[in-house]
Amino acid sequence: MRDLARIFQALSDINRIRILKMLEKRSLCVCEITDVLELATSTVSKHLSILRDTGFVTDAKDGKWVNYSLTESPPSPYIDQLLPLFAKWLPDNKVVMEDEKKILSVDREKICG
Repeated sequence: MRDLARIFQALSDINRIRILKMLEKRSLCVCEITDVLELATSTVSKHLSILRDTGFVTDAKDGKWVNYSLTESPPSPYIDQLLPLFAKWLPDNKVVMEDEKKILSVDREKICG
């Protein structure tokens, strides 16, 4: 039961929800997410740590970048069932749509190069 509570705690923050919705579109590095959310890097890193620890996201080193993406092999059956549902939620949300536009134009070379 504690695992399920941790999962819902991870989803209880608006910025973590925004991060998950962005990662549905493509993998992103911390500086790209920071640029879109307009938060401190340390804050974004903390959010990503929570999402990684609960199994929603994975990270992979790519040269000087660490790319974050939605997990392809969820460690929990709860997350395995939630991610497809989550993808259907908030399709017309103004903030989510604005974030999606921003990630199309964000350039990691310019912002954290």
